[in-house]
Amino acid sequence: MTPRLAHRDEGDADASALPLVLVHGHPFDHTMWAPQIAAFSPRRRVIAPDLRGYGASPVTPGVTALSVFADDIEELLDALDVAQCVLGGLSMGGQIAMECYARFPERIRGLLLADTFAAPESPEGRRARNDMADRLLREGMRGYADEVLYKMVAPHAPPAVAAHVHRMMTRTDPRGAAAALRGRAERPDYRPLLTRVTVPALVVVGAEDEYTPVGDAESMHGLLPDSALVVIDGAAHLPNLERADAFDAALADFLRRLDTAAGLPSTGTSASAG
Repeated sequence: MTPRLAHRDEGDADASALPLVLVHGHPFDHTMWAPQIAAFSPRRRVIAPDLRGYGASPVTPGVTALSVFADDIEELLDALDVAQCVLGGLSMGGQIAMECYARFPERIRGLLLADTFAAPESPEGRRARNDMADRLLREGMRGYADEVLYKMVAPHAPPAVAAHVHRMMTRTDPRGAAAALRGRAERPDYRPLLTRVTVPALVVVGAEDEYTPVGDAESMHGLLPDSALVVIDGAAHLPNLERADAFDAALADFLRRLDTAAGLPSTGTSASAG
């Protein structure tokens, strides 16, 4: 079976540790997880797809609902023979991770929800997302990327990180970005779902995130029956890139807990991540 999604699959597929599947946000691609792939793949399998409409994956113009993204993730897990995993996502990727949990919870042993939120879109937000979709189709990605760069990352982010983020945004096909915006505008309310999650969760947020502020992370943490909340200083919307050291340390602790609970050898991550 050939998966629909382009993806990075690193590490040993036969490793005893739980596989880690990482879902990127909008309008990025799998390379936003480069630090985590490097940190964790020496000891466990790490899979990072390009979502439909992003990176090297096929583009479907129109509307791409979060349920479609989740179906694509499940298809990828089937194709790669991943029966169970730790599933993580950032921003839109976090909402996709929640949709995945709603659809196939038996395959998910732990949830990483980074810089995301569970509430449905407001009427004003729906209009704004659809208006932005129209603009991206009309103008392309560069103007948008220039405008939002220093909300995606903090103004003091390392220049190489800011350049990487800007490059991902400008390389995204506007048709894919627009379709995702329209689908995300119609997303369901995931707050009731969070109260029913039966696996451990890690909620992470950048202290300077304007898109999904710390209050959003605290709300999700309060709804989840078993969760840890980590606020990363010196980071905005992409703490996994801006402060990879702190992000990876928190994720390593979480993964050790999950591996231990599953009766697997404790693996941790690279020394640089603590």
